[in-house]
Amino acid sequence: MRTMQSALMATALLFCGTANSETTITIDDQGTIGTIAPEIYGQFLEHVGTQVYDGIWVGEHSEIQNTDGIRDDVLDALTKLDIPVIRWPGGCYADLYHWRDGVGPQSDRTARVNMAWGGTPEPNSFGTHEFFELAERLGAKTYLNVNLASGTVQEASDWLEYITFDGDSALANERRANGRDAAWRLDYLSIGNETWGCGGHMRPSHYADLYAQWATILKTGGEPPKKIISGSHEGNLDYSDQVLDHPDISNLSDGISLHYYTLPTGDWAKKGSALEFPKLEWASTLENTLKMETAITEFLDIIDARDLDPEFGLYVDEWGMWVDGEVGAPALYQQNTIRDAIVASWNLNIFHAHADRIAMTNIAQMVNVLQAMILTDGPDMVLTPTYHVYEMYRPFQGAQALAVSFTGPTFNVGDLTLPALSASAARNEIDEIIIALTNADPGKSHKVEIPALGYSKSEVRVLAGDKLDSHNSFSAPDVVHPTTIDSEISSGQLKLELPPRSISVIILSDK
Repeated sequence: MRTMQSALMATALLFCGTANSETTITIDDQGTIGTIAPEIYGQFLEHVGTQVYDGIWVGEHSEIQNTDGIRDDVLDALTKLDIPVIRWPGGCYADLYHWRDGVGPQSDRTARVNMAWGGTPEPNSFGTHEFFELAERLGAKTYLNVNLASGTVQEASDWLEYITFDGDSALANERRANGRDAAWRLDYLSIGNETWGCGGHMRPSHYADLYAQWATILKTGGEPPKKIISGSHEGNLDYSDQVLDHPDISNLSDGISLHYYTLPTGDWAKKGSALEFPKLEWASTLENTLKMETAITEFLDIIDARDLDPEFGLYVDEWGMWVDGEVGAPALYQQNTIRDAIVASWNLNIFHAHADRIAMTNIAQMVNVLQAMILTDGPDMVLTPTYHVYEMYRPFQGAQALAVSFTGPTFNVGDLTLPALSASAARNEIDEIIIALTNADPGKSHKVEIPALGYSKSEVRVLAGDKLDSHNSFSAPDVVHPTTIDSEISSGQLKLELPPRSISVIILSDK
């Protein structure tokens, strides 16, 4: 296994020196790490809290402006993110979901109770047709979790035929009768979810046998989806190691998943507050999110210890901030601050550094749940600081990741000493260089010097917060938003001062 220090070096998170020194960023523009898969910017849409109902779906008879039941304001905002892929219907909910409950006329759908998340009503008015319509309207690929824990392989097989078969069959004709003539494309398929926990508390050998059975049986019309093994969280990587011991599983899969949530305190019993948290929790949040690097490198070591297809990918299909929920709020609802934005940008920089190995990530989650892009309250909608990070980072999608190195400052809170800066860089298809710089220092700005690499023009956008918990609310929706600052390349260098608690994205070009 790699040490923590070598893992940090691999991600260009080198840190030493004083907080007041100028940091020189070095970018290797002569080679590439790999293509930053657009799917690294994937989203996660689970039936929990008010994410689906009120967040995405209001029904076509709602007074909230919608198109075929999907909120227009939320759809418009999500469209601006160029969302590459959406994972649905869970999460833990996937292992209680039966697809037939959510097809057919709305008046005939089976109402259930969401026992995975608080026993809330589940009307099933958002089902297969509504999900695939949402994905089509966003131009996003589709990623389904099939119900391994409480479903059957026949149920899952029927669902895939209903979705993807374009010929003459009872299930394809049922889809047509329900309003969709052409088959949909299914891009990714996960068999099971957190099988070590909410997905059945299965032993790895038992899950591996089930996965191999289901992966063998499940077929689709058209091009087959990439099949993904339900893997580990950061604390039980040995589970995935044992699953991969199955002699046939690697021949039946295209990758394996990793889940890692950043808890401010690191304690699931008391995760920490979304707002009004002490500076120590700012620092411990960063300390814990840095463990994503260790989890990735150790997981890749497990994969590399086997003779797998070079295209076998790591799918970080659940990640993000998780804090204590608000009293009286819907399940997993939490406010989103500049701290969340720092966490998002730092993790995206880590993913860029592993662009040759990471096939997809899915932040948890899209609307009103955990580290959401958007919060809604009836007809009102607000964009979160995390949304703005994803919007600012759009140019990285599909670009070629470049190695970045620097010797940078640290900051201290109590007994914790942490790196202040994180960086990543890439070259896009029109020969621009995109650079992301995160200053996680809660109290100090830091000066950086960036080589212009022969380019003559620069554009710099900055997202910053005045306080540790700066956030957007329905009464004040623009407290945290990106601004464009003046920048000028001089003597082949771009010099910037990064504000505390900030994310900056720079584009170097000749335009």
